[in-house]
Amino acid sequence: MKYLLIILLVINPFTDLDKIARINKAKKEAEKAYLQKNYALAREKYLFLKDSLGVEDDRVLLNLANSQYLLNDTTNAWQTYASLQESANKEIRSIAYQQMGAIQFQQKKYQEALQSYKAALKANPDNADARYNYELLKKLTKEQEEQQDKQQNKEQQNKDQENKEQQNKEQQQQQDKDQNKEQQQQQEKQEQEQQDKQQQEQEQQQDKQQQENKEQKQQQEEQKAEDQQQEEQDKGQKDQPQAIDEEKLKEMKISEEKARLILEAMKNNEVQYLQQNRRKAKKKKDPNKPDW
Repeated sequence: MKYLLIILLVINPFTDLDKIARINKAKKEAEKAYLQKNYALAREKYLFLKDSLGVEDDRVLLNLANSQYLLNDTTNAWQTYASLQESANKEIRSIAYQQMGAIQFQQKKYQEALQSYKAALKANPDNADARYNYELLKKLTKEQEEQQDKQQNKEQQNKDQENKEQQNKEQQQQQDKDQNKEQQQQQEKQEQEQQDKQQQEQEQQQDKQQQENKEQKQQQEEQKAEDQQQEEQDKGQKDQPQAIDEEKLKEMKISEEKARLILEAMKNNEVQYLQQNRRKAKKKKDPNKPDW
């Protein structure tokens, strides 16, 4: 048993030395590849140091994260940078925050990037790159906010103008509608007044015609009554022979027979005159002319 322990003690020192040699060799190769901008080989060597050789050096992790970032492997780069947020080395911690801010800036997460740059400056106030990026991004975000505010104000003004125009349009449409309604009502009123006037005129004309017919009928009836009365008088005069005044005949020295002939002639003339008057009276009386 003692011999076995001695053998192990003898072998272990050489094993540790071999590992150290391999680590140093891998570091040199990784650093060389990184400086030559062979980031793929550098990433491979740094991963070998981390995963295979178990190196927990923050500088190795930072260079691994930088290689991943430069190869656009932002997902793994972010995770590696994030693992260095609690690094005891303030410079490494500051650079890790700075690079996380760069990734957030690329993703247009400007407020998050500002916070990362601020954390980088808090870790190491002497980090000039972090300070420059912070000031530049702060200025850009301020300009962007002003531009957004300006754009929002412009959009709001346009929206207000559109609303105003729409209100004016609706108001004008309502006014036109009210005006058309008023005109229509006025036209209907005029049409109704015209109809009422025509109806009134027709009624007046009908009343006038009825009155004329009534007057004409009354005149006809009066004339008919007069005619009947005259006929009765004529008939009575014809049936009763007129007496001859013998005294007057003697004075005029006219015989009774001659006097009868004269009287008969006068009677015939009187009948003819009455008949002519009856025919004239049957003619329609013009209401627009005087009675005389």
